[in-house]
Amino acid sequence: MSHLLQIHEPGQTPLPHEDTAAVGIDLGTTHSVVAIASGERAEVVHNIHGHALVPSVVYYGEDGLVEVGYPAKKRYEAGQKGAIASIKRLMGRGVEDIKPLLGNMPYEIAQQAGIVRIKAGGREVTAVEVSAEILKELKKNAERALGKEVTKAVITVPAYFDDAARAATKDAAKLAGLEVLRLINEPTAAALAYGLDKGAQGIYAIYDLGGGTFDISLLKLEQGVFQVLSTGGDTALGGDDFDQAIAAWLLAELKLGATALRSEEVGALVALAREAKHRLSTEESTLLQYREKSIAITRRHFDDLITLYVDKTIAVCTQALADAKLSTADIKGVVMVGGSTRVKLVIERVGEFFSKPPLTDVNPDEVVALGAAIQAYGLTQGSDNLLIDVIPLSLGLETMGGLCEKIIERNTPIPVSVSQEFTTYQDGQTGMQLQIVQGEREMVADNRSLAKFELAGIPPLPAGIARIKVTFSVDADGLLTVSAEEKTTGARQSVHVKPAYGLAPEQIEKMLLDSMQNAQKDMNERLLAEARVEARRAVIELESAVKQDGDLLSDAERKQVERQIAVVHTAAQGDDRDYIAAEMQELGRIAAGFAERRMDRAIGVALKGAHIDTVETKKHA
Repeated sequence: MSHLLQIHEPGQTPLPHEDTAAVGIDLGTTHSVVAIASGERAEVVHNIHGHALVPSVVYYGEDGLVEVGYPAKKRYEAGQKGAIASIKRLMGRGVEDIKPLLGNMPYEIAQQAGIVRIKAGGREVTAVEVSAEILKELKKNAERALGKEVTKAVITVPAYFDDAARAATKDAAKLAGLEVLRLINEPTAAALAYGLDKGAQGIYAIYDLGGGTFDISLLKLEQGVFQVLSTGGDTALGGDDFDQAIAAWLLAELKLGATALRSEEVGALVALAREAKHRLSTEESTLLQYREKSIAITRRHFDDLITLYVDKTIAVCTQALADAKLSTADIKGVVMVGGSTRVKLVIERVGEFFSKPPLTDVNPDEVVALGAAIQAYGLTQGSDNLLIDVIPLSLGLETMGGLCEKIIERNTPIPVSVSQEFTTYQDGQTGMQLQIVQGEREMVADNRSLAKFELAGIPPLPAGIARIKVTFSVDADGLLTVSAEEKTTGARQSVHVKPAYGLAPEQIEKMLLDSMQNAQKDMNERLLAEARVEARRAVIELESAVKQDGDLLSDAERKQVERQIAVVHTAAQGDDRDYIAAEMQELGRIAAGFAERRMDRAIGVALKGAHIDTVETKKHA
């Protein structure tokens, strides 16, 4: 395949930076990259030391010093307090979310409810503030390269970043003095960097293997439109596992146990293994020198050590294809993203699985930032690509009985706006509280609450008469706004859903797995809850009718209706859905004559005394 995007290489004529109005940023867990573009040419920005990758590490000193990138990384590796790494994992997350991790984290978390605060350099900082420092460093590097101020950026986020994490990313950018033109998913950015939007058609796989995580996304491209068909991944699988495998093998060769090593030796051993991995990406064998001993390792042996991990990524790819109801024959090309895709075995196994050589001619560490830069150029120059990403989890509302009514289903393309009408449950109800939930389960208690707000000013009408239109809108950045409007009075309320904490990718994966494993149980619970709600609604409506028009019933009829109302009320407290349905049917039979008399009376009043039989005669005359 010929790529229509030209990636600028050192020695070429520099890009016309004066035409570049915005930058693209890959705000990564381990490293971050900023890139600039003009037309169909793009390049990453290097700092004053010639590095394109900026370590995503920030150091806060007791004297107010703040360092970002390589200086902070050195302090972090030396174990200095105040150095913070891998902050991306905490974006949009709260203290409750990370409680299982407390005690195992390389920095101290301030113990308080709500948003996570990290103790560093005599102060407490949030993930948003730390990320803002990284963005400021990238902004500074871009301004040095462009020779002018940079105020706008397209920033990439993982496809599984939830609403809270996306909102936190935008907050960090604002704090860094950057206007976010758009948040785009990392797989989509990688596709852009390969120029797949310039005439390419078909379905492409984006295989992203980083240091600590693996993701696969299937994108459909049609006349410049990108649509994510499915995603999958493993948040505990990556190049770090390759390093650990080499380190464990070396210890075995040296007949050393891990417990025999000092803590600083463990770090040195893993660093040595990582260097060997890098060399074996281009060489057939290499030497590992440790404790005055030299041990050779061949690429074939390295492949044996990591085959299990590579096979795991292929299993995830298989599931992603199944989710999208596709086969490998449907995939036109495979884009490789992430530094770990340089490993030869990874390239070979991916090629074998998809029956085609993967696309590897763009630096996998830089490809996401380059795509973001292309999108930034398009947005500022009026040549925006249409990017159709999807929401990772369904969004909905709580309804009576603790049911989750899904408004926007998982994998719905964004931006999207969906409206649905609801009504009141009780006579004279003048307000309605709406709880917004996220997840795949049928009951609200099994999903995650995002926000609550109340719609007041509903006219005091009989139950079921008021019409409340609820609209869920998800913008191109994946951020949600919910509004509710009572159609009769025009009373309106809305909320921008921005919780103080979010879901980690592994939590999202667990929610999806739980929904699949509990599908039958959840559906049975939903059907039971619906039956209970319907029974209680029928009881309320019939009691109201008897109170209003009880004179239409004989004493015997009234007692019979009241007895059956009591039976249905009792049935609705139980767990037998069939029993509830049977007693509801009996209530309907008993109350049928009463309902007809009430209708006669209502029509009679409306037609000034005309009986329903007369009305029927006129209608058919």
